[in-house]
Amino acid sequence: MRIKHKLLAVLAAAATIAAGFTAIVAAPAEAVPTTIPLKISNSSGRTDPVYIYNLGTLLSTGQQGWADAAGNFHPWPAGGNPPTPAPDASIAGPANGQSITIRMPKFSGRVYFSYGQKLVFKLTTGGLVQPAVQNPSDPNRNILFNWTEYTLNDSGLWINSTQVDMFSAPYAVGVQLANGTTKNTGHLKGGGYNGFYNALRGQPGGWANLIQTRSDGTILRALAPTYGVETGLLPASVMDDYVNRVWTKYSSQTLTVTPFTDQPNTKYFGRVSGNVMNFTNSSGAVVTSFQKPDSASIFGCYKFLDAPNDLVRGPISRTLCAGYNRSTLLVNPNQPDTSSANFYTDVVTNHYARKIHAQMADGKAYAFAFDDVGNYESLVHDGDPQQAYITLDPFN
Repeated sequence: MRIKHKLLAVLAAAATIAAGFTAIVAAPAEAVPTTIPLKISNSSGRTDPVYIYNLGTLLSTGQQGWADAAGNFHPWPAGGNPPTPAPDASIAGPANGQSITIRMPKFSGRVYFSYGQKLVFKLTTGGLVQPAVQNPSDPNRNILFNWTEYTLNDSGLWINSTQVDMFSAPYAVGVQLANGTTKNTGHLKGGGYNGFYNALRGQPGGWANLIQTRSDGTILRALAPTYGVETGLLPASVMDDYVNRVWTKYSSQTLTVTPFTDQPNTKYFGRVSGNVMNFTNSSGAVVTSFQKPDSASIFGCYKFLDAPNDLVRGPISRTLCAGYNRSTLLVNPNQPDTSSANFYTDVVTNHYARKIHAQMADGKAYAFAFDDVGNYESLVHDGDPQQAYITLDPFN
């Protein structure tokens, strides 16, 4: 599957507890059945038909495929080069004001929903080709759609609302606990949908270029700044001034990273030397080094800020990625800075993420890959989920 970012790995309960993460207590395997119900409610106010897709990797076998409404798994057939059409995996969604309930298998994947038109999926020899609407020729470019990411396994359900790739059709996610209560996240404030786009339009420096509209005037989405830089909609130098100031500061001062909340004595110390920031451990040994990051590395949390699933470089990189996107590295030499009062206060920052968080009812979002540092992500989890929820929210 085409999943560039690390969200699904985070949802699957990684062995390391990164900065600000909450430790996950596994439920007994028998507490989570083979499938659980997923209730999808349509409160969008739109009259166009809705189509649902449940696509992912079956955790028991590692096979990629799709699930039908009953939760039955169907592996993808072999693809081709050029890509061949994928089987129609769509499920008829609820009309406005109505709900449907389908079954979720033990997947790590995505639930897509589209308005008015089915999505186009194709298969290559390497697997499923998912929508990439930063490409003007993508067949899904003019379709209004969005998705949630989730993992359901023997330890429970992790499900989030994500804006890592784009901000589009509003929705929220939730999980019902064994005691009957429900946890949810992802709802916008009243007026938050239009409020976000209006705020992005008013941000100087090319940020309004991230907004994609259809020929009929319908706003489809705002691309994440990762793709803005990739496609030239945002200047490649958009974060350079901030990076240069960080580089200057830590040429003569030390940046201290404490990446694990449950290991306060595990610290790494960063100092800049030329074009490299070296991190040492408490013994003074260099454990990893980072080249001076560019805007793409910061927004995508990759390339010069790559984060392997290890116990040293990955946790440090996650912390740096959050610090650059939130622009906290200059105001606090001890990272991660989990006080939201310091987030996005510099004139050079991830304004896309800033404006999304400002419009969320609970302040939480997945506006970049490691927005979970400090627990600011729009994620719900339970070890004994009785039912999951997706609510298609109003656009006004």
